[in-house]
Amino acid sequence: MRRSDCFGYRCPALAVFTFLAIASCIPVERQQESPSRPDSVLGSAIDAETLRRARQHSPLPALPASPTNRWADDERAAILGQFLFFDRRLSANGEVSCSTCHDPELSFADGKQLAQGLEVGPRHTPSLWNVAYNRWFFWDGRADTLWSQALGPLESEVEHGMSRVAIAALIRQDPDLRGAYEAVFGALPHSERPEDIDRLFVNVGKAMEAYERKLISRSSRFDRFIAEEESGSSEVNAALTSSELRGLSLFVGAANCRLCHAGPLFSDREFHDTRVPLLDGHRPPDSGRYGGIRSLLGAEFRGAGPFGDDPEHSMPEPVLRGETWGEFKTPTLRNVAKTGPYMHQGQLESLRDVVHFYSTLENARPPHDHGEVTMVPLELSASEIDDIVAFLGTLTDESIDAELLKPLASPLIH
Repeated sequence: MRRSDCFGYRCPALAVFTFLAIASCIPVERQQESPSRPDSVLGSAIDAETLRRARQHSPLPALPASPTNRWADDERAAILGQFLFFDRRLSANGEVSCSTCHDPELSFADGKQLAQGLEVGPRHTPSLWNVAYNRWFFWDGRADTLWSQALGPLESEVEHGMSRVAIAALIRQDPDLRGAYEAVFGALPHSERPEDIDRLFVNVGKAMEAYERKLISRSSRFDRFIAEEESGSSEVNAALTSSELRGLSLFVGAANCRLCHAGPLFSDREFHDTRVPLLDGHRPPDSGRYGGIRSLLGAEFRGAGPFGDDPEHSMPEPVLRGETWGEFKTPTLRNVAKTGPYMHQGQLESLRDVVHFYSTLENARPPHDHGEVTMVPLELSASEIDDIVAFLGTLTDESIDAELLKPLASPLIH
C-alpha cells in the first residue's frame, strides 16, 4: 500500500481529471507560486514543499458570478431571500423553514444523521458555507444552479411539502412580501397562469440564492497562517500547533487528502464512491450521482433552461454513465469540525471516525460494478490520525455579519 494515496484514491486518471476540473472551474487569483521561504525562517516544523502545496488551498478566490440569476448580487433580493429562508410559512404544517435543517447555530447544518423536515429524509444535511462556489448542488448534483437547488425542498413532500401555487398565494396576500417581491422583480402578474406561477416560484429561488451567496467562510486560522507566510512574517509557524502542522503535512503530503479535497474550497466539487457503510445494511444502495444526472437532464428548472437569465451562458452538461452509480459529491472541509456527523447519510459520527475509516477501510462496502476501484487503506498511525483531525480544526471560520444569522422582522430593505 502506498502512503501517497489520497484519502483512499490512487488513480492517475482521477488525479488528472480532478486537476482539470479545478483548473477550469475555480478562479485563480495567483498564477505563480510565491518564492519558497528560506529554511531559517521555516524552522523544522514544516518544510518549503508542504508550504508550496498548502498555499494552493488559500486564499478563497473572489465569489464567482451567477450568470443565470440577474439578481444574484442585488441587496434587495438578498434581504427578501433571508426573510424567506427563516419563514416557516413556506411549509405545509407551518413549522419547517430552510433554517430548520440549515441552522446558523449549527454551522448551517442540523447535527443529525438524516435531514428531518416533515419527515425523515434519505440523506444527511450538508452545510451551506461557501455554497455559492459549487458547480453542482445536492449530494447527487441533481441541480446545476443555487437558485434551482433552493426550489426542490420547498415542494418535496419529505421536506417543506408546499406547492408553488401556495407560495405564490402567500406572497400575494402578505403586504410586506408582496412589496419586497415587486421592489426586486417588478409587479406581480394579475393572472394565475401556470407560466406566471412558475416565474414567481423561480424568483423565490433567485432571492434565496442572493442571500446564500453571503454565507462565506474565508478567514480560518489556516488562512491566517498562509497569509502570514505570504507576507513574510517571522512568526510563520505561530498560528498552528505542532500537531496541526504535522496534520497539514500529512494532508498535502503522504496522505494526499487534497487529491479530492482540493483547492481553496477543499473539494474537487466532483463525485466519488467512498464505499462507506450505509446506515441500514438492508436498504438498497442509493444511486447517488447516477440518479442525480438523470434528474438534472429532465429537470424543469435548469440554468440553461427558459428560466435562466443568460441564454448564451454555457452550462456544464453531465453524461449519464453507469460508473457514476453510488458516487456522492466531495464536501468542502471548511468548517468541517462544526458540521458532524459526516458522509451522505451521516454514517460517521466524528472526524476521527472519518479519518479512521479511510485509514483502514473497515467495513467498507464492495465497489459497485464498473465503479471506482482505487481505494486502498492509508494505514495511518493513531497519532497521525489525531494530527489530521487537529489540522481539520484549523479550517473553522464562522465569522460573519451577525445580522445574516437570524430571521428578519421585514423582507423590505431599510
